[in-house]
Amino acid sequence: MTETTATPQAVDAPAFPSDRTCPYQLPAGYTELRDAPGPLHRVTLYDGSQAWVVTKHEAARQLLADPRLSSDRTHAAFPATSPRIEVVRDAPQAFISMDPPEHGPKRRMTISEFTVKRIKAMRPEVEEIVHGFLDEMLASGPPADLVSQFALPVPSMVICRLLGVPYADHDFFQDASRRLIQSVDPQAVVTARADLASYLDGLITAFQAEPGPGLVGSLVAEQFAGGEIDREELVSTAMLLLIAGHETTASMTSLSVITLLEHPDQYAALRDDHSLIPGAVEELLRYLAIADIAGGRVALADIEIEGQLIKAGEGVIVTNSIANRDGTVYENPDALDVRRSARHHLSFGFGVHQCLGQNLARLELEVILTALLDRVPTLKLAVPVEKLTLRPGTTIQGVNELPVTW
Repeated sequence: MTETTATPQAVDAPAFPSDRTCPYQLPAGYTELRDAPGPLHRVTLYDGSQAWVVTKHEAARQLLADPRLSSDRTHAAFPATSPRIEVVRDAPQAFISMDPPEHGPKRRMTISEFTVKRIKAMRPEVEEIVHGFLDEMLASGPPADLVSQFALPVPSMVICRLLGVPYADHDFFQDASRRLIQSVDPQAVVTARADLASYLDGLITAFQAEPGPGLVGSLVAEQFAGGEIDREELVSTAMLLLIAGHETTASMTSLSVITLLEHPDQYAALRDDHSLIPGAVEELLRYLAIADIAGGRVALADIEIEGQLIKAGEGVIVTNSIANRDGTVYENPDALDVRRSARHHLSFGFGVHQCLGQNLARLELEVILTALLDRVPTLKLAVPVEKLTLRPGTTIQGVNELPVTW
């Protein structure tokens, strides 16, 4: 058995996370971790502490489903990949940071709005939103910034309608959420969270006085009024859904467009055969893995996996961008193949914390890609891909600007 004090076979404890130098390929250090023997490797975080990174697909699935690994972000040993996580460690947490048995009831309060049936019924509304913003972008360009004019406002409006948050306030919460998940200044993170919390607290007060629409409205009228969730939990839950509901899909949209345009044979295949789009969405989710540091955990007990030992109190990070490139699961994993069967990727996580909004994300991406392929078949980047500014590895992967033309 390999003790945690040992250096796993030829891999020491490199700095983690790493920045991408290509929008869709792993950083060089991640490739080295993936290709090294064994499913676990030590890495060094920004503060000098160490954690385990899980690099193999099957080991990742096993560990994400293991109740001995905790998602409690307030735990002192929870692996912080940046100062941003440290400064909000003691803030009120949503259900994403809870373990069973507390986690299940809190998650079930929100699940009615994310069922397959509910999301399927939203397709006409999502199509209307997508084509509406595409109309505006086409009318004003070319060129255009795909992020600000299309990729960001589409999921923002979708999640606002689902939650019952006024879209008129989208500039505020887009700015605040960007500061929260991207700022390198810890105080800016604290301020951004406080701004969002204050806004959502005010919305809850308004919905108490007069019943409001969407998921937030129903949570206020039912669970909050009935004492099943307190005000801080409700604010944190609404904040989680609001941020996750637009930042991730916006980033996936931008990086998917870049990736397809940089793989013209794959782009042409989708343009010629729209039946490939649902599978292509899964492959893009596997390939891009934008939330690749979201799988942080802390061990509550000793866990042995494939002859290696995770000790109680050690941090574990399931890095889905690496696990999704496991060559024992996906043939030629560094290649984009829209005909690949990639449904079992880990980009939405696995186990009880698997992404609540995955069905909505799939729907939005299918509708977005279909609309772009149909209405902007000559879409192309307005700048070379190497000139794009990528976000650092400490946050959701993506770009904040994407100049395009057609």
